[in-house]
Amino acid sequence: MKQFLVVDIGNTQMVFGIFKGEELLCHWRLSSNHHLTSDELAWQLHGMFEQFEQNPAAIDGIMAASVVPHLDATLSAACERICSKITAFVGTQDVKTGMAIDYKNPREVGADRIVNAVAAKAAFGAPVIVLDCGTATTFDLVSTKGHYAGGLIIPGMEVSIEALSQRAAKLPEVSVMRTDTLIGRDTVSSMQAGAYWASVDGLKGIIGRLKAMDEYASAPVVATGGLSSQLLEDIPEIGEHRAHLTLDGLRLLATEHFGS
Repeated sequence: MKQFLVVDIGNTQMVFGIFKGEELLCHWRLSSNHHLTSDELAWQLHGMFEQFEQNPAAIDGIMAASVVPHLDATLSAACERICSKITAFVGTQDVKTGMAIDYKNPREVGADRIVNAVAAKAAFGAPVIVLDCGTATTFDLVSTKGHYAGGLIIPGMEVSIEALSQRAAKLPEVSVMRTDTLIGRDTVSSMQAGAYWASVDGLKGIIGRLKAMDEYASAPVVATGGLSSQLLEDIPEIGEHRAHLTLDGLRLLATEHFGS
C-alpha cells in the first residue's frame, strides 16, 4: 500500500498530509512565507517528519495544489531534498483530474478549487456544492453532468475585517469570532459582530440562491477550510463538514497519478 505526501499551498498556510492508502496518518500546517527558501522549508519538513515519526524514504509520490506560484519551486526543491521524489502539481498537463471544467478559461480556476470538486464528487456524487472558508471564501459547484461548473469568490472573514481596520484610522485590528449578541457594546465587539453575522447571513443567502436553481435544489452543501467549523452552528444549510476535503482530493489524484 503506497504512501503519499500531499500539499495544499494556500495564500496564508501550506497544509501537508501523509496518507497510507485512504488513511490520513498525520497532517500539519506551515506558514506560506513568501520569502521562505528551499533550505528553510526542507529543514521544517525534516522536523515534521521526525515529530510524527514518519520516514521520508517511505513516500511513494508527492501531489500538490498551489495558488502561490512563486512557492512552487521552493516546495519542489525541499520535497526532493527530503523525500527524493519529484512533486506533481495539479493543473499541469501530466496530472489528469478526470473532471471537465466549464470555465471560459480552465487555467483560471485555482487548483485547490478543482481538487475540492474532485473530492466532493467522489464522496457525495453530483451535483454538489462546496463551500471553502479560508483567506478567500469560495463556492464551487459540480453539475449534474459531473463537470466543474464554476462558482463564486468572496473576501474571507479575516480579509474583510483586516481591510476595515486598515482603511479606517480609528478601528483596531481584531480577530474574527462568533459573538453571542448581535449588537456590540464597544468597538471590538461591534466589528466582530458585523464581520461574523454579515458572513453568516451572506453565505446563507448565497446557498439559498443556489438551491433555488433546479439543478442544485437537492445538492448537498459540503463545507471545508480553516474557518468553516466556526460557521456550522449558524448555517444549518451546510449538510456536511469535511475538514480535510482538499487533502482527500489530493490523495485521490495521487492514487490516480502514481498508482495504488
